[in-house]
Amino acid sequence: MAHSDSEHKLKKPWIETPLIESATFSKAAGCKIFLKLESLQPSGSFKSRGIGNLILTSLSDPSNNGKTLHFFSSSAGNAGLAAVIAARDLGCSCTVVVPVSAKPMMIQKIRAAGASDVIRHGASWFEADSYLRKNFIENEDSKSDPLTRNIYIPPFDHPDIWRGAGTLVDELVKQLPPRHHGKTDTCCPFPADAIVCSVGGGGLLNGIIDGLERHLPVPQPATLPQQAAKKLQILAVETSGADSLAHSLHKGYLHPLPAITSQAITLGALCVAQQTLKNAQSPPPGIKVTSIVGTDADAARGVVRLCDELRLEVELACGISVQVGLDRLREVMTDLTPDSRVVIVVCGGNDVSSEMITGYRQSSRVAGNEKRRESML
Repeated sequence: MAHSDSEHKLKKPWIETPLIESATFSKAAGCKIFLKLESLQPSGSFKSRGIGNLILTSLSDPSNNGKTLHFFSSSAGNAGLAAVIAARDLGCSCTVVVPVSAKPMMIQKIRAAGASDVIRHGASWFEADSYLRKNFIENEDSKSDPLTRNIYIPPFDHPDIWRGAGTLVDELVKQLPPRHHGKTDTCCPFPADAIVCSVGGGGLLNGIIDGLERHLPVPQPATLPQQAAKKLQILAVETSGADSLAHSLHKGYLHPLPAITSQAITLGALCVAQQTLKNAQSPPPGIKVTSIVGTDADAARGVVRLCDELRLEVELACGISVQVGLDRLREVMTDLTPDSRVVIVVCGGNDVSSEMITGYRQSSRVAGNEKRRESML
C-alpha cells in the first residue's frame, strides 16, 4: 500500500501512559516515588515511542509519497516487536532480523504481532544488524521498482527515536503535581528532582535528555547573579555484564564490552550510541547524569517488587531501575528529603513470564535466607 503525508499525520503508534505515586515505594525510598508506566505501551515497552516516531516520520517524509514502504528492524526483542506493531498499525510491513541467540518466546511474539518475516542470523545483535543492512538496505538503490522502499529501523541510535522517547517528558510535565515551594532559587526548575531509567544502547536516556531540554529554563548569562537551582538528576542504570555505558565512561571514550554476560539480555548492546556517552559525560545545563550498575539479583528483586506492589510483569532490564530507584538513591542524592520527587521509568519489556517471576522470587528468598544465616554466625 502506498502512503501519503496527510494519511498519517494524526496517527501515533504509542499512547500517553499513566504516572502513579506509590505509597509503598515512597516509604521504602524515603521520598516521593512516581512510576511512569511505559510497560503499558502497545508493544509492552517504551520502544513504542521512539521506534513508532521513526516509522511515523518516514511515512511523513515527502520523498516517500506514493511509495510502498517496508521496514526492517534488527533486534533480539523489544525494538523488533515495537517496530512490527507500529508498522502494522500504520498499514505497513515489517521484517525483523534477530540473532540466533534470540529466545523462542520473543520470536513467537514478534511473529504473532504480524511480522512479515523473522530472520535468524548471526551470534549477536551486531551480526544480525550487519546482515540486515547489507542485504536489505545498502543495495536498495539497485532495485528496479521505484515505487517501493526499504527503511532501516535501528533499535536505539537515531535522532527520531530519541525525539519519540522524549515525549514521555512532555507527559511528565503535565502529570506531575505542581510544587508548593517557598524558596524557588533552591528548587529544581523541573517538577521532579530525579529520573531513573535503564540504559541498553541509550535510546531512552537520550530521549529523556532531548525532552528535558524542551522544558528546562534557558541558562542565564554569566553576568547575572548565579541562582542556586538544583540540577535535575538522571540515574542511568545498568546491570553488571551489560554495563556498556559504565564501561565507556570508565575508559573515557566509546569502547565496546567484550561480551554480554548479564541475564538482562535486552540491555545487551555491546556499545552505547555515541550520543549516549556524550550526554553522560557532558549533559546539557541543568542536568546531571550518574551511571549506576547493579547485579542481576538486584534486577530480579525489582521485578518481584513491582509484581507484588502493582501486579505488573516486567523484565530484568526494567527491574534493575525499580530496585536502584528504591534502594540506592542516597548514593547519588545525599540531600534527599521526604518531599524529593523521583520518577522511575517502568520501561517494561517482553522477556518475562509469570514462571520466570516465580523463579526470581524463589532465588531472592534463598539469597535472603543465606544472608540471615551468615549474620547469625
